[in-house]
Amino acid sequence: MSETQTVEEIAEQYSAMQDSVNLINDGKPEGMSDEHWEEALAFNKAHLVVMLKADFWTGEDMVACITASK
Repeated sequence: MSETQTVEEIAEQYSAMQDSVNLINDGKPEGMSDEHWEEALAFNKAHLVVMLKADFWTGEDMVACITASK
């Protein structure tokens, strides 16, 4: 991800990462199957891993993203 991002786009990307962090940290929602939860968990962790490699970040706090991606 080396394309130039606007301030607004960076904020949107960071917000999406926080959504993934929240989903991971909140745990499996009631009524969700274990299989679907494992898929959602893997997808959101992969999203964080990819986004953490982006080179457009401007000093955002990535601690929660790093922790949740493991």
